[in-house]
Amino acid sequence: MTDRPITALQAMFTAPVASFRNPLYSGVQVGLPCPPPSTVGGLLAAAAGGWPRIPQTLRFAMAFHARGQGVDLETYHPLDAKGRPTKPAPKDREFLAFTTLTVWITDEPEQWRSILRRPVWPLRLGRSQDLVGVRLDTIELTQGPGEQRGALVEDQPGTAGTALRLPTAIRLDRTRTVWGTYRYDITGSTTAAVPDSYSTSTGQAVTLLPPTHPATAAS
Repeated sequence: MTDRPITALQAMFTAPVASFRNPLYSGVQVGLPCPPPSTVGGLLAAAAGGWPRIPQTLRFAMAFHARGQGVDLETYHPLDAKGRPTKPAPKDREFLAFTTLTVWITDEPEQWRSILRRPVWPLRLGRSQDLVGVRLDTIELTQGPGEQRGALVEDQPGTAGTALRLPTAIRLDRTRTVWGTYRYDITGSTTAAVPDSYSTSTGQAVTLLPPTHPATAAS
């Protein structure tokens, strides 16, 4: 990091309902309290028109907040061990309500502003039917540890919140997943200072996560 402020694109995605299935559980629908990095990377890739248009080294920072949560029923169409359709069945689905995902991009922020203003594919968060709205702002980030609050950060000394094992990158043929251990505070109230982070003008920590490009899971 340098002592000089850096320019970043701050993209705020909002959705009335979103759900993120925990892939560590099979046969049941357990929800995550926030989207995994791989999901957010996929959102950006869809906006750009696919992973081939995304630099393999792209990194971003993110924070998430949901004002409520609940459970409803949804019809699932499971596959058997050979990938054949089986009988549809209703299952409980955990969902989050009135959600806000904030993403900070420091690499080519103006290019990403153009991409997100006119996405190639619809912007979705979680399930395919959960469309989102987006607000874009160009901001200045300063060097110095900001407060964690609702940021998703890598698990390291000094961070707070629940430890989550989340997919970071998934190979295109889905045969390999790169996992990471992260920390997230669902209340968004933790004031823990995040080491090696940038700060917004309000003191929010902005810490870049590992690359989510499928190429990082290829080997």
